[in-house]
Amino acid sequence: MTTMTEASVREFKMPDVGEGLTEAEILKWYVQVGDTVTDGQVVCEVETAKAAVELPIPYDGVVRELRFTEGTTVDVGTAIIAVDVSGGAAPEPAPAAPAPAVEEAEPQGRTPVLVGYGVAVSSTKRRPRKGSEAPVAAIAQAVQAELNGHGAAAPAPAPVRERPLAKPPVRKLAKDLGVDLALVIPSRPDGIITREDVHAAVAPAQARPVVEAPAPVAPPAPAPAVSVAAPVYDSARETRIPVKGVRKATAQAMIGSAFTAPHVTEFVTVDVTRTMKLVEELKQDKEFQGLRVNPLLLIAKALLVAIKRNPEVNASWDEAAQEIVLKHYVNLGIAAATPRGLIVPNIKDAQDRTLPQLSAALGELVSTAREGKTSPAAMQGGTVTITNVGVFGVDTGTPILNPGESAILAVGAIKLQPWVHKGKVKPRQVTTLALSFDHRLVDGELGSKVLADVAAILEQPKRLISWA
Repeated sequence: MTTMTEASVREFKMPDVGEGLTEAEILKWYVQVGDTVTDGQVVCEVETAKAAVELPIPYDGVVRELRFTEGTTVDVGTAIIAVDVSGGAAPEPAPAAPAPAVEEAEPQGRTPVLVGYGVAVSSTKRRPRKGSEAPVAAIAQAVQAELNGHGAAAPAPAPVRERPLAKPPVRKLAKDLGVDLALVIPSRPDGIITREDVHAAVAPAQARPVVEAPAPVAPPAPAPAVSVAAPVYDSARETRIPVKGVRKATAQAMIGSAFTAPHVTEFVTVDVTRTMKLVEELKQDKEFQGLRVNPLLLIAKALLVAIKRNPEVNASWDEAAQEIVLKHYVNLGIAAATPRGLIVPNIKDAQDRTLPQLSAALGELVSTAREGKTSPAAMQGGTVTITNVGVFGVDTGTPILNPGESAILAVGAIKLQPWVHKGKVKPRQVTTLALSFDHRLVDGELGSKVLADVAAILEQPKRLISWA
């Protein structure tokens, strides 16, 4: 059988695919151990706090090991897959070599890249073959006895128990479950204990054989570990859902925003009957053939015109420098509900787009979000956002700012309501707008002007021409 040198193995580490993200969840592996991979081939799909991303591997070879299972959240910088790039066949388990041979074959000077990973002299020695443990232990005991002045009269040495081989996540699992790794016999030929070995060790009916060795009486497992292993709740009437990925990032961002930026929200109810008529007319216009035309398109355009008339609203707060950063571009965010949670991709330089171009951008943004293909870059750098709560039949709300943005406009449901029009009460299409803004950047006067301008345009959409 062919053995594989460590020099021929390349480790691919979880990259930072989202500008500063610290972790990602492995959603799906597209390869298995023994598969041949080529440079640029997608090997897995991961979900960051912002989006689902496919990861290509940067070299050719044969998959030696998948370090984590699907559904595992992994820190950025941690090796997730090992590939043999020597050009040989898939790896086969090899018998452990005698200790001296391992010492000579081990490359000198290598240190692990991350704690618990990589290759280090002290952690890569193979376990001794059966029968070799006692002589090694005897030598060690004899040397120690000689140093202590006992010489050959030292008592018979006890067997030396090596530190069990296991990766950090497995060690943590064992600690949480109160399992002594030294008493678990690994199922893998390389001697590394897996998560399955730990779980099997605590299963009453399927316990794996353990090393018969005297061990000190262990104290009872601490209370937190017991609660992690067996949470107490009504499983018949309750469901627990792990918070991770997009939902976890959204929760953290909203807490940070709510308790950092002083929010102010203002409301206005407006007759949008003329805007709704214009939407129907644009749907018949040949310039919009094949494009998505809906009220959101004209609301977005109205907000862009209002920002043009009140440019100070388009800014951010630099806490470190204690400065207001005025933006001369508008990256317009559109809140989108997806199966993975709420995301806010944005249209870059939206202020420069014509109405058909804005329509095309909105259509692409929404369809990409629904497919779960929104890239992290598409969610970076937003300046203001629109959230359309009206699609759920909601009249209005008090939206929370996206971190780093100055304002967010909530659009309520558009419904027929009695309205005084030209001195008479008539059924009109009416909606309520809510504008939340950062009061460090936007005072009440400026916020009111922006909201009033948006309402005025939606009431009389011809202002899109006169004010643009």
